[in-house]
Amino acid sequence: MNSVTNDFTQGSKLASSNIPAMKIKNNIAVSENGFVFNPASGESFSVNTVGLEILNMLRKGHSAVQIIQSINDHFHAEPTVIERDLNDFIETLRQYHMIDHDED
Repeated sequence: MNSVTNDFTQGSKLASSNIPAMKIKNNIAVSENGFVFNPASGESFSVNTVGLEILNMLRKGHSAVQIIQSINDHFHAEPTVIERDLNDFIETLRQYHMIDHDED
């Protein structure tokens, strides 16, 4: 286990517990190549490997903490950087009306 993963698993103080649970809307199409299509708006875009992993994990209902841990395990990035990027990505998904919140 690398030191970043070890720091994360030892209870790193991330604000990710403040990110509400959410899922990608069922009508959003995501290809295995990272092509994303929203049939409700007709908009489409592409995501990179990390974005694709985040979308797939959101689709399965994973929490922000689980997503950060998975990204850290696969890409060995700093958890605080992952968390910031995850928040930015989720905000983009919100702007495109692509996520369902537990609160909705």
